[in-house]
Amino acid sequence: RQSRATRLTLYTALIATAVFAVFPIYWLVISSLKTPVESGRIPATWWPQAPDFHAYLTVFEVVPFGRSFANSVILTVVCSVSVVMTSILSGYVFAKYRFRGREKLFWAIVLTMFLPPITTIVPLYNMMNSWNLNDTFLGLVLPWLANPFGVFLMRQFIADIPDELIDAARVDGASEVRIVASIVTPLLRPAVITLLVFTTVYYWNSFLWPLTILQSTEKFPITVTLAQLLSYNTTVKYQSVVMAGVLVASIPTLLVFLLGQRVFVQGISRTGVK
Repeated sequence: RQSRATRLTLYTALIATAVFAVFPIYWLVISSLKTPVESGRIPATWWPQAPDFHAYLTVFEVVPFGRSFANSVILTVVCSVSVVMTSILSGYVFAKYRFRGREKLFWAIVLTMFLPPITTIVPLYNMMNSWNLNDTFLGLVLPWLANPFGVFLMRQFIADIPDELIDAARVDGASEVRIVASIVTPLLRPAVITLLVFTTVYYWNSFLWPLTILQSTEKFPITVTLAQLLSYNTTVKYQSVVMAGVLVASIPTLLVFLLGQRVFVQGISRTGVK
């Protein structure tokens, strides 16, 4: 009886937590399907009486939503792939090479994780401005091609790979690039998926740096365009349009997390144990 009561309490708590987490997404969906009249109704309705999908068409008309969506996809893919590659290479060096100052350099990189992003905005902007990279995609992605958290994560995983495996590959004549590509990287699947989830969510939701470095509307990512879309939320007429835009912009990050959820949790748990 005590075991049943414990399970019942646990399941109740899990269901309540799941409902609490899913409720904002549910509210986005129903709000995007409501008509302007129903959106302004008090008390609010919990399901649209006459679902209307017109808001999903309007969001592409009032702002360059499609172009901004594509810009965010390019930004996220380029930065995420670059971070994974640089993190694997850096983590391999810090985990398997012995050189003077290795630990000090590694922890200096890790300490940069504690710097608030706002403190680096002005130096980065001045650097991009001196290179004439303002209002360019290169200036947007250049500061994000490497990430200290990725270096830390990969170093922790690669340190667990037996040195004998790498030495055997060297004896067989494999180059360091071949060792990293053919032996080390396939063993890092949980870490790679974990890092991809983190970087995808981070770069997709980035707002401050794109707003600082970009001036052309056609180059804005989806987050900056959504900020422009919020100006339409001053009247009940456009509330469903704003909700539709937010929902569409949230789909990629939700899909990435759902697809990589199992491996993501495995990678996080293993990093915590380490």
